[in-house]
Amino acid sequence: MGIQSGRAKAASAVVALLTLVSTLTAAGSAEAAATRIRLGSASDVSRASWQGPAFTMNGDGKMIPASMSAAIDAIRGTAGSLDVVVIAGSAPTTGSPTPECDAALALPGVNSCTSWTLTAASDGGNSQVNADVRNAEFVYFAGGDQCRYAAWKGSALEASVESVVAKGGGSGGGSAGHHVNSPVVYDACKGSVTSAEALANPYDSYVTFTTGMFDWPNYGGVINDSHFAARDRMGRTMAFVARAIKDGRTSGGKAWGVGVEEGSSLLLDKNGKATLYGKEAYVVLGDHQPERATSGKPLSFSDYKIWRLGPGQSHDFKNRPACGYYLRSVTDGVIDANPYSGTPRTTCEAPGGTTPLAETEANDTRATADDATALAYPAALTGTMKSTTDRDHFRISLVAGEQITVQCTIPDGAYDADLYLLDSTGSTISRSVNDGVGADESLTHTRTATGSGTYYIELDAYRGSGNSPYTCALTKTKP
Repeated sequence: MGIQSGRAKAASAVVALLTLVSTLTAAGSAEAAATRIRLGSASDVSRASWQGPAFTMNGDGKMIPASMSAAIDAIRGTAGSLDVVVIAGSAPTTGSPTPECDAALALPGVNSCTSWTLTAASDGGNSQVNADVRNAEFVYFAGGDQCRYAAWKGSALEASVESVVAKGGGSGGGSAGHHVNSPVVYDACKGSVTSAEALANPYDSYVTFTTGMFDWPNYGGVINDSHFAARDRMGRTMAFVARAIKDGRTSGGKAWGVGVEEGSSLLLDKNGKATLYGKEAYVVLGDHQPERATSGKPLSFSDYKIWRLGPGQSHDFKNRPACGYYLRSVTDGVIDANPYSGTPRTTCEAPGGTTPLAETEANDTRATADDATALAYPAALTGTMKSTTDRDHFRISLVAGEQITVQCTIPDGAYDADLYLLDSTGSTISRSVNDGVGADESLTHTRTATGSGTYYIELDAYRGSGNSPYTCALTKTKP
């Protein structure tokens, strides 16, 4: 994606306002000192609607231009411009006083960027801060100290950020700003914990959390972590996940850790799809109670399910995948070998232990489709893209009001397959066509007509072929 010159943009809108806010009053009382610098246009964009939300989850404090551009385009719909606010808990000690705004203003579609440095919990009630945030379409939390951000839980500032997302804008951040954008926040209020410390004692005094702050759509049950592989944080994320389950901080007996590497960013779109920009990111699922998570004792937890995302790969947080992971365990505080890499399970059991229905060739048409109408749900389908023109069809049925979700895990490095749902006449009623070899596909459809109907799940070889199997997990919601 093209990036226009920051120098040219600055020349077209040379507005920089530095305001030291030390005596502003609200409801008759002085507000905490804060520093405001505005760059770009002095006037905010006025527009009736926006097309987000979109979120950027960055592995270090720097704004990643590619993911930020994608978020901007998702929110503005590739037309017009928007306003950005950067929230920081401390000012940079070297270089530009506004590094995040400098990066934002170099991107197409940014009207202005206002940087706020807020150093006290009471700054969450600052009227000018909240006015700027509510008038913005994207709020970026800079790196630094997430404990300062967590202190704004329940404040006017929290509500202001939530209002930006609610109107179709977005939120994001890097490092500490990445942490605060998950529903369970490792707040580090007593200090930063290492993997060795957290595994040796998951109730170490440095393992502290804040919950009940931001809970973004499709991102429930998640604990974010940053600087992931560079600082060897897989172990502590595993401990965070075990604690979240043991302490009931997430629902359903499950918790997901999302670790993003330095120089990388996950873009989470309004449909719950997270796409990686950069080197790598990890999703770490714990789906049962830990074998041992006790104060003063080393952690034991079997079979964490780990998805490693490479450049351009995605993870569906709305329809969370049941395949494509590798397994690693922790025994007496020691992780299995090679926690950052593994062979993904591409032929997985369906949820509940059901054996997948394997395709039978030829099933390239609706007339020759494999019959999946008698499967007990949750269910699974599996097959391969044997040629570059292969099309696999599976016949299913739905009754009035019934919803089906199909999540297909495509093997890494094998081929690019697209997913379609057809009605009984062969017309496409839903599709998922994510670009890239190994890109997973998912869709959801609800039958609104009366009675029952026949449908067809179709997997097409869009690019490449091979004998590595795909697996599609099927779930139904009854009327």
